Amino acid sequence: MDNIFFHMFQKTRRRLAIWYTAVTAILLLLFATGVYFYVRTTLIDRIDDTLKHVIEVVKRSLVIEEISQENTYQETIYQDKIYQVNLEASFRKNIDAVEDDHIDLEWFNANGKLEWSTFLQPINISLSPHNTANTVHLSSETLLRQVTKPIKLEDHLLGYLRVSHPWFEVTKPIRKLIIDLILGISIMVICVGGIGWFLSGIAIQPVKNSYQSLKQFTADISHELRNPIATIQTNIQMALTYPNTESQLLQQQLKVVERLTQRLGCLVNDLLFLARWDSGIVQVNYQSVPLDALLIEVIEEQRIIAEQKGIFLSLHLVEVDDQEEKISTDDIFNIQGDWEQLARLFTNLISNALQYTELKQIQDNSREGSVEIELKYLDSVMQNRDGFLQVIVKDNGIGIPVEVLPNIFDRFYRVDPSRSQSNGGFNTTNTGLGLAIAKTIVDNHKGQIIVESNLDRGTIFKVILPISSSFN
Repeated sequence: MDNIFFHMFQKTRRRLAIWYTAVTAILLLLFATGVYFYVRTTLIDRIDDTLKHVIEVVKRSLVIEEISQENTYQETIYQDKIYQVNLEASFRKNIDAVEDDHIDLEWFNANGKLEWSTFLQPINISLSPHNTANTVHLSSETLLRQVTKPIKLEDHLLGYLRVSHPWFEVTKPIRKLIIDLILGISIMVICVGGIGWFLSGIAIQPVKNSYQSLKQFTADISHELRNPIATIQTNIQMALTYPNTESQLLQQQLKVVERLTQRLGCLVNDLLFLARWDSGIVQVNYQSVPLDALLIEVIEEQRIIAEQKGIFLSLHLVEVDDQEEKISTDDIFNIQGDWEQLARLFTNLISNALQYTELKQIQDNSREGSVEIELKYLDSVMQNRDGFLQVIVKDNGIGIPVEVLPNIFDRFYRVDPSRSQSNGGFNTTNTGLGLAIAKTIVDNHKGQIIVESNLDRGTIFKVILPISSSFN
């Protein structure tokens, strides 16, 4: 079964890693596509701006001459006069500059006929008289970016100026960008795959822990239920098998059944409380609780059990110093909390203390034992905050090994798993959940529980609760 769940967790982890990687790869691909088109558009706009700038520079350097009526070379009529563009004078001084920038110029007359060009061989590309930028193909490997602009003198057309720029100024950096993006995305996807595998392990760890907890919880419940149910079943079968059993023996059997059913009822109640707490159903019903009165009530309930076991049970209230003027002695032991939960908390702790002490008595064959409860006020070290109340439950029982102290608040935890409840357990009052419930209630009241213990010398539980319910 464990192998099945192990393979299931591994399969789920692989799926999570693949999803992490796939989603990241898609996002990176979209990002790279956006970068590609942004850079490509930027380069094209830059070339177009350069070409338009060259047109403006050349336009300002054109030499326009007035000619006679008989001369028809590159002529235009303007206010009863004929003008022409002196091509040699106009373009001669621009040739060196445009060649340095890989820019070529072409001049067309008003009829669209090519008159002058910087190309070694005229290109066979029809004139587009509109002032637009376009890309043209000279061959399968040669492309040009061109801008054409009509040149006018007032409303009269003198000709057309076309400026060309080789397309490799765009393709060269674009190709390098594509290679860099492919390499970068590949490396990042590989890294994300590794990181995704690591993160999926972290993400699935709580699930594995929950499974282990559920597995342990199920095993513990089975262990807790198996013995009492089997004992109840045995006693009932004996009563049914021997209907003429003496009444005294029958009464004994019924008392065993009663005791076991009470134990099962406590177990169910404890499990229900923890289940409701885990699901967030349990809420603290905050009200003013006099903790001294609550402890007196709990001790009175436990006093009979303590007397039967020969254990002295006492409560000590530590008074506040006279210098403490900001707290009234009448309500110094009042806190904001839930009476029922707090009563259950201290009932569990005192019951545990009685149980530890009884085990010590059995171990030493002695009737001497004591459980001391102390309540005192702790001043707050924080400004504008109320203080704390500390309850100490101290016994002189068998104690708890130091190495297991961090685990005693775990559900069903025992120092010696083979130990039955009849022989005592370190993390149980009656059901194995007493200290787990105590820790839950303390956390629910935003408090703190501390345990100190020495083997064969006793255990001390310290519960520190904030007076105000607003503590976080």
